[in-house]
Amino acid sequence: MDNRTETRDFLATRRAKITPEQAGLAAYGGNRRVPGLRRGEVAMLAGVSVEYYTRLERGNLSGVSESVLESLAGALQLDDAERAHLYDLARAASDGGRARRRPVRKQAIRPGVQLTLDAITQSPAFVRNGRLDILATNALGRALYADIHDSPAGPPNHARFLFLDPRSHDFYTDWERAANDTVAIMRTEAGRDPYDRGLSDLVGELSTRSEEFRVRWASHNVRLHYTGKKHFRHRIVGDLHLLYEALELSADSGLTLTVYNAEPGTGTADALTLLASWAATQLTPQSSEDVRQNLRQ
Repeated sequence: MDNRTETRDFLATRRAKITPEQAGLAAYGGNRRVPGLRRGEVAMLAGVSVEYYTRLERGNLSGVSESVLESLAGALQLDDAERAHLYDLARAASDGGRARRRPVRKQAIRPGVQLTLDAITQSPAFVRNGRLDILATNALGRALYADIHDSPAGPPNHARFLFLDPRSHDFYTDWERAANDTVAIMRTEAGRDPYDRGLSDLVGELSTRSEEFRVRWASHNVRLHYTGKKHFRHRIVGDLHLLYEALELSADSGLTLTVYNAEPGTGTADALTLLASWAATQLTPQSSEDVRQNLRQ
């Protein structure tokens, strides 16, 4: 990832999202050449010169002070994820040529992490890295993401499945939201670790093969992904509405443990019980209806 290009496009897209009215500025004249704020307006709001802001938007964040970054974040009305991304871009710019693109390496999961996953028996759980590879699961996690693990699109990866496997449109009941969130998470990771060759290669693969991915990648949206609710339509047990919590594994840089839970007494809780039974049977592939009938007997 080229830091200057990433910085330029990120600042330009954030500036384009804010109207003068949203920024508390009077909009003079009916014909504005830009959809959002002008560079001069951002500079005024941030308390810097137009020349200095122009330098920043051309991609040069090297040596920028924290106070300027905070002023810029305020002027552009950045949310928490966007603010963190701006700081990541500035940190990468300050690294300059000292950091180098790292080769792809296989990430090993510590035995203790797998034991922790296996101890979680009532909820789907899995560990992923920043580029959304699924590195380890418990039994319910493997069952929940059975289609991702068996996908002809390639090794288990949320983004690859979502954009390259047509079954993802059935699995994610709100595919558009899942697609937007997935790309935003990848953008966040690209700012945090721009020298990850595996991420660069994945972005290149998806950009080449998916127009849906290319459009979203160009938007430069970012997102923090720690808690919320997700909706799936599993081919065996039907609709699942799951709460999730994502926790960073402090001893394993860049790895995240995600655990899904169903609200007690709901149809989703019953469906998870059914999914656990299906996972335990280790059945050979059969039709979804056959499996449902067998498990209900």
